[in-house]
This record gives sequence, structure tokens and C-alpha cells, in this order.
Amino acid sequence: MTQLELARIERMVNAEIRANAAARTRLMDYDAAVAAGAMALFGEKYEREVRVLNFGEFSTELCGGTHVARTGDIGLFRITSESGVAAGVRRIEAMTGEGALDLVAHSDAVLREVGTLLRGGRDELADKLRATLERIRAQEREIRTLNDKLASGQGTDLAAGAVDVAGTKVIAARVEGADSASLRNAVDQLKSRLGSAIIVLAAVESPTKVLLVAGVTADRSGVIKAGELVGSVAAQIGGKGGGRPDFAQAGGSKPEALDAALASVVTLVRARLSP
Repeated sequence: MTQLELARIERMVNAEIRANAAARTRLMDYDAAVAAGAMALFGEKYEREVRVLNFGEFSTELCGGTHVARTGDIGLFRITSESGVAAGVRRIEAMTGEGALDLVAHSDAVLREVGTLLRGGRDELADKLRATLERIRAQEREIRTLNDKLASGQGTDLAAGAVDVAGTKVIAARVEGADSASLRNAVDQLKSRLGSAIIVLAAVESPTKVLLVAGVTADRSGVIKAGELVGSVAAQIGGKGGGRPDFAQAGGSKPEALDAALASVVTLVRARLSP
């Protein structure tokens, strides 16, 4: 349901609460009660004689529970959630009375705290939050651009240090400060620059997280696949991964084993490519 629909329901129910209609109960034959418009819950089993509960003209239900004497006793109705329970059937959950007042008080406290953090009044919160999110997104884009430039710059140095194995340039190295997107971009750039190449790049993201990306040019992907290569390296650093023959990525949890794992790449490639 949309927020507008939920707001409309909440307003309608609270209007009936303020109307303060008295509860009226009757014992009726089940079929006669349903014919008169009483709401029966699907799946419930009812006796031949049922208890019918009315609140004015607004609510008529079959119910055997205890209820307020008047709708005004409910105090306040505040919707907390809605969900689907079956095809075409929605369930609305709400708080009433003191529970609803506590919910309102909590919401007000949260808004006051947000207002303090954003240095604005309640009427300004949406605009200030929107502006803050835009600044964060702009900074994230700037960080991504800087990471790409960093990886690209390091890629130039990496290309110069490539090892030739049977006519194929092999690179296995760390790229400091890179994220997964930057590693992917660096691999693509190196593949284009080197022509025939097998590349494994890694970055340590945290003391327990290593990012791995592998790329193999089309002329070598039939002999050694990027997914198998990156999986072999990842296994040495407590991780796993895979992907396509020309590109794959993986992760690991042991940065201390990364250098040895990267050093094994040339050996692995040489074993596949050497006659």
C-alpha cells in the first residue's frame, strides 16, 4: 500500500475513534449475522450462534473477545507497518492508546535528534537531509574517480614490471588504496595496453579482507581461465571466487598470506603456458 493510502486509513480510523460510538453486542444466528453485513474472519470456525459486535454504522464484526465500551476509549490509532499475508490481502499493524502516544513521543525525539545533527528545524529537515545526501553522493563519485586515477597510475608502473612467460605478459601485484571497481578498471586498461596478458591484482581493504581481480586476454583464455586462476590465489588467502574465462574476482581473509599467493601466479602460468 502507498503512504497516502495508509495515511487515509489512519485518518479514517481516528475520526471514528473521536466519534466515540458506543459498543453494542448481540447474539445472532451465524447466517443471519453474515447476511446483515457482519465481517467474519477467513479461516475461523464459528458456532451456529455468534456474538455480533457493532460500533455505530462503521464496524460490525463477529467476535468473542473483550472490547472497549466506546471507540473513544481507544484514544489514538497509529499505523506501524503493513504487509502481504495472501494474494490480494494486506495486514495492517498499529498501536493504540498509550502505546500509540509512546510511539509519537519516540518519533518526535528522533526528529529532534536529527534536527540537532543537521542543524535545522523540523520544517527544514527534508531539505537539509536531501542536500546532505547529495553532498555524500558527490563525494563518493569524487572518491571513485580518484581511486580510478590511482589504480590507473599504478597500472602504468605495473605494466613496466610485467614478467614475460612464453610471449605473454604476466602481472600479479598489489594496488594500494583501490576498491573492487578500481581493480576492474585497472585490469581492463592493462589488458588493452599489453595485448597478450594474464593479470591478477589485489587490494587489502581491511585487516581481514582482501580483494582479488583477474583478467586474461582472449588469446590466452582458452589455455588458462581467469576464474580458475583467481580461485587458486584466493584459496591461499582463506577465500574463494570465480568468474568468466576472461575476467573473475574473489576475496580472502588473510592479508598476511597475500604476497606469497601473488608470487605463485607466475609459477602457475608458466606451468600452463610452457611447452
